[in-house]
Amino acid sequence: MLYLYASILSKKITPMRLLLFSLLIFSYTNTFAFDLNQYLLPKPKELILKQGSLSRSNGNVIIKSAAPQLTQTLLKVLNNFKANGIEAHLAPALFTYDTPLLLADINPNLQQQAYTLTISKEAINLQGGSDIGLYYGLLTLHQIGNYANEAGYWPVLSIFDEPDFVRRGVMLDISRDKVPTMETLYALIDKLASWKINEIQLYTEHTFAYKNHETVWKDASPITAQEVRLLDAYCQDRFIDLVPNQNSFGHMKRWLKHKEYEHLAELPQPGRTIWGMMSRTSLSPVEPGSLELMKELYAELLPNFSSQYFNIGCDETVELGVGKSKALCREKGKGRVYLDFVLSLKKEVDKYGRTTQFWGDIILHHPELIPELPQDLVALIWGYDANYPFDKNCHKFKKAGLSYYVCPGTSTWNSIIGRNHNGFANLRNAAINGKKHDATGFLNTNWGDQGHWQPLTVCYPTLLYGAALSWQVDANTELNISDAIALHVFNDKSGSSGSALLNIGNAYLSMKAPCDNSSIFHQILKRNARSVKTDRWLKSLRTSNVDQTVALLNKELEHFIKTPINCADSTIIKMELEQATRLALHSCAVAKAKLNTTDGHFNSIPASKQQALKEELQNLIASHQTIWLMRNRQGGLSDSAGKMAAVLKSYR
Repeated sequence: MLYLYASILSKKITPMRLLLFSLLIFSYTNTFAFDLNQYLLPKPKELILKQGSLSRSNGNVIIKSAAPQLTQTLLKVLNNFKANGIEAHLAPALFTYDTPLLLADINPNLQQQAYTLTISKEAINLQGGSDIGLYYGLLTLHQIGNYANEAGYWPVLSIFDEPDFVRRGVMLDISRDKVPTMETLYALIDKLASWKINEIQLYTEHTFAYKNHETVWKDASPITAQEVRLLDAYCQDRFIDLVPNQNSFGHMKRWLKHKEYEHLAELPQPGRTIWGMMSRTSLSPVEPGSLELMKELYAELLPNFSSQYFNIGCDETVELGVGKSKALCREKGKGRVYLDFVLSLKKEVDKYGRTTQFWGDIILHHPELIPELPQDLVALIWGYDANYPFDKNCHKFKKAGLSYYVCPGTSTWNSIIGRNHNGFANLRNAAINGKKHDATGFLNTNWGDQGHWQPLTVCYPTLLYGAALSWQVDANTELNISDAIALHVFNDKSGSSGSALLNIGNAYLSMKAPCDNSSIFHQILKRNARSVKTDRWLKSLRTSNVDQTVALLNKELEHFIKTPINCADSTIIKMELEQATRLALHSCAVAKAKLNTTDGHFNSIPASKQQALKEELQNLIASHQTIWLMRNRQGGLSDSAGKMAAVLKSYR
């Protein structure tokens, strides 16, 4: 493009050449900005664009609803009018006026979250099935207003829209070291609300400040009861349900590692499980204190939430039947022992008038018990591979007449820079089959295993795509994610930042070394003590693929850093992505150095190269610690950086 500009200007400037130059400039700068489809996220169920534009220059705005949640978005719409030179005045709904500029009213014939929106040359009409429907319609109208700000006119159109999933959620892992600051959570809630997400869960193992259990959370910078109440109110103002989430069976290591709780462990001492030798990760269902502990925690946690739901977790109880409950599991069956404990937890939740959610992985290993599940128990079917059998497993719960969610993930954990290709396929798979089998909800999970090294920035593509699919599967399956990220996350009208971020998140593919539920970049570092010649995942590495990946990452990072992103946290975003990409590049450098040895081990690398790699990782650890604190609390940072330090130790 720049070559064409230079070619035109290098010749004598004639009116024709000047016109051609102007057209090229216009095309280059505005093709992305003036595409209405990019301004609508999620894309609506039905959109009909018509000829013409709104011709009004002033008028009244009448909102036939008293819901305070509409105020903030309505003000944004009014600002859109003002930016387009339209004088809009809020008017009481009790009186009759000439045709208003905008009339918003409730239509009981629509389902609660549905809305219709028409823009004619004379007026805008919005109808919602309830206040919630009006809210979603105003969100869409605000996006159209943003388009109008760029294009200079309000298009004539009609929209009918409603969600495919009643509940559309995001679960954030705040227990694998990273506990976001309140400012970070508020900003993320705003973003997710604008994408019509209506459920948020904060996955908790040890990061709620239970008053009698400071030993467990004292170094974790936990969420307090007061903070939960503030977040709950903030979510309510955006029609989001903040669902409490406390794991209650497996994944209890942060508790059971302490002396005063180890007696509740299924395996106080290491025992052989399907995951190898383990200990102190699961509560024992035969210890009366296990249920008593959870009863105490529920009594303190649940009153801080307004939600009628509660996720008790209970996934990956891999120690069950190996330790204290071994005899009981032989007598009754492991599935029965598991279900009995889950039901005892549910009985406690029932006392608070809440509906229990639980992860469905263990019960799927005992499908004969699914029909016995109570009808008011909500199963959460999770699976993170592109080809996870959602179709098969959804049918099992649907056949039993149960309410359930499909729960894919962002595919960012254990990846450093993301695994977008897998993540997008996983999200589509869950959405398509969840819709097919009438799933109640769609919960996009964002985990933080092994130190939560991936920054928030690399999670945006799959968070955005998941939100769009959970609203309308068919309309958003082929969403231009790159452009949507650029516009709706980075406020980049050029669109180039989105493509760079997506390409970085797909760089793992060019390494041609697939790993289960992780990327090769993460595994190279985690498995540094092993040989790249013999390790089951590392032995797939080839120097040519590493070189190709390094070139790609350097090119896309340089491109991203130069992009004109204009969001409020643009500086943090660029620092986060550079840090993550540099860590992935460091991983590539380690791999290449080991590939150039005869045995594939780190200690066979020349000493000068070893020293350079050590210094590079030391610098990356220091910058990780700095950037972490820009969005997250201090607690957990030492654990996260400590996992990097363990890699550094393996260099010695």
